[in-house]
Amino acid sequence: MLRTDKENCKNKDGAKKRTKAVRRTSIGGQAVLEGVMMKGERSIATAVRTASGDITVESKYVKSAKEKNVFFRLPFIRGVVNLVTQLFQGTGIILRSAEVYGDFAEPSKLDKWMADKLKINPMSVLMAFSVILGIALAVGLFVFLPNFLAGLICDNAAAIASSSLKSLWYSLIEGGIMVTIFICYILLVTLMKDVRRVFMYHGAEHKVISCYEHGLDLTVENARTMRREHSRCGTTFLFFVVTVSILVFVLINFMLEKCGLLVGQKALDALIKLGFKLLFLPVVAGVSYELLKLLAKSDCLFVRILRAPGMALQKLTTKEPTDDMLEVSLTAFKTVMAMDADPSLPERQFEINVPYGIARANAQKVAKNADEADLDWLFAEALGVKRSHVAELKTLSKAQYDSVMEIAKRMSDGTPLQYALGNTEFYGIRLAVNKNVLIPRPETEELAELAIAEASARENATVLDLCTGSGAIAVAVAKNTAARVCASDISEGALQVARANALNVGADIAFLKSDLFDGIEGRFDVIVSNPPYIPTADIATLDEKVKGFEPMLALDGGDDGLKFYRRIADGLDAHLSDGGVLLLEMGIGQAESISEIFAAYDVQIKKDIEGVERIALVRRKI
Repeated sequence: MLRTDKENCKNKDGAKKRTKAVRRTSIGGQAVLEGVMMKGERSIATAVRTASGDITVESKYVKSAKEKNVFFRLPFIRGVVNLVTQLFQGTGIILRSAEVYGDFAEPSKLDKWMADKLKINPMSVLMAFSVILGIALAVGLFVFLPNFLAGLICDNAAAIASSSLKSLWYSLIEGGIMVTIFICYILLVTLMKDVRRVFMYHGAEHKVISCYEHGLDLTVENARTMRREHSRCGTTFLFFVVTVSILVFVLINFMLEKCGLLVGQKALDALIKLGFKLLFLPVVAGVSYELLKLLAKSDCLFVRILRAPGMALQKLTTKEPTDDMLEVSLTAFKTVMAMDADPSLPERQFEINVPYGIARANAQKVAKNADEADLDWLFAEALGVKRSHVAELKTLSKAQYDSVMEIAKRMSDGTPLQYALGNTEFYGIRLAVNKNVLIPRPETEELAELAIAEASARENATVLDLCTGSGAIAVAVAKNTAARVCASDISEGALQVARANALNVGADIAFLKSDLFDGIEGRFDVIVSNPPYIPTADIATLDEKVKGFEPMLALDGGDDGLKFYRRIADGLDAHLSDGGVLLLEMGIGQAESISEIFAAYDVQIKKDIEGVERIALVRRKI
């Protein structure tokens, strides 16, 4: 590899020696949010440091200069084309880098409407709007405002207003104002923390390019020794734009006056001048671009003098980068070098990783009523991990994050997690659930376990699940015993869910639409039911997630919550086999009343795992 002394080597007096570039490259760059974009002859690569500390790269191939239309490669024309291209390309890359680094905001309703109805990518609209806004801001600050202020000063300064050189004074004042605004603008944006970091990445971009041009190995150590100013910098280009525009505007003002195109009315003359200046902006851009390219080809004293103001301005637009920033810049540069050298290398997309803390905070904002347990299960389900492993998560892929936020969005109105997911676990079985059925509770698993035990103790047992809802109990019994299972419910919507659950797990169950025993024929060895048992007056006191979303038909148990138990007792004798058992789930404090309702039978009350009297075993006396 061609080498030279390092830039910071010193002579015997301790002064730094200037080293000349030994390699030329057309690769140029742009600092973005937490990263650097590098553009070569036929490729572009952007490297960004993610919020989790990793470097991710996005790269693509572009047309080389030789492949473009010859018209767009003409001197002066190419400068305008390059400026417009960089405006859109640079803005798009900045927006993409923002997305990578942590712009994880939910799309607005307008974004969704544009994407769904108009088939327009909202990012493209935002990019176009940003470019237009940027152009408008630049024209307003550097063309309209200087034009307005210069006119104001010249018209109100008697010495200038009466001078035969008013046009020249006007142009000089306008130019001075333009330069002042330009420098003040840079100083002002430097006060912003994010902009200062972009300026640090700007320095990293320059150092890496200089490292290559000086023939050094592309390492952080070597790049660190380079100057952060570069002759091809966009800041120098902007200085040339300001300088050339001053000269061009002087000429425009002179020509307008000499050609008699001004009408003598201040407001109208100001608009005429502004219009011609806007018309000549492409000329300014074209000349500035050619000047930048010309001066970048030499490093003689005269050229350095011409470049000096722009290089000085780079002291403001570049800051000393950290080593990790240099590493990002090196990654982008090396990627472009490799792709320019080998066009068969694949293009890459950013691998966007979202820090778990940010993902959880955003999910919490959207799913406002979700508690910590709901959020744990949300992440566990979306990522396919155990709940116990959720706390160990560091980052999520963008696809995983989108999945989490989609579920959180369904919970934004208070919808319970299980309905948002569309499923829940019951007795080790994944069951579909929706608003037509109750969400099975853990205590109901204990009811199912007793039903399985009773059915397993009988040969050729027959089981009836009254008020089956999602079919949770019936499916659990059918999957874990050899019993013939029948299930009924008054709700057709619930039966559709139950049938789907039975089909999904391969459970052979006969489903009937029936209001308790109405329409049920025959006797059963085991009858199991989790009927509605909430007293009507207590419905209003239930958690909003329950009373607002779960079916009232499955909750309201009448005035005292015992209406359905009495109806079951009335029909039990005709449907329970000799020696058979009825298993009932009940509410807190209902055990004594249920024992009285089924006084004609042997009743045993069982407590759940929490010690609450929860299940009644009602056996038919033999």
